[in-house]
Amino acid sequence: MPSVGSGRIFDLEDRTYRFALSVRQFLRKLPRSIITEVDGRQLIRSSGSVGANYIEANDNVGDRDFLYRIKLCRKEAKESRFWLKLLLIEEPSLVAEERAALANEADELMRIFAAIHRNSVAKKSSGKS
Repeated sequence: MPSVGSGRIFDLEDRTYRFALSVRQFLRKLPRSIITEVDGRQLIRSSGSVGANYIEANDNVGDRDFLYRIKLCRKEAKESRFWLKLLLIEEPSLVAEERAALANEADELMRIFAAIHRNSVAKKSSGKS
């Protein structure tokens, strides 16, 4: 996969897949409780939806569909960040660090999709293709 010195993946389809997969691996490490069960399910849905909507955006049937899907990607990344922050982790640990890293990735994805949307709207309004 293409990357630059930071090791970041720039193929968004792969990056969103890895985000959803990492969320699932993270949730397996948490102790079972009603809170982690309920919040975890929401997190699984939203993290997977980021990538699923991005795949749909790339297979769009027009500009409106593309913009709608990209907005959904941003919304689902934002929701993932919310659920990650909401999960209670009692003590400082590697799990807490992993949660923070996943919340940061959700934030980065949110910013990327916001920029894609903003640039697409600007390009469309200027008449460029």
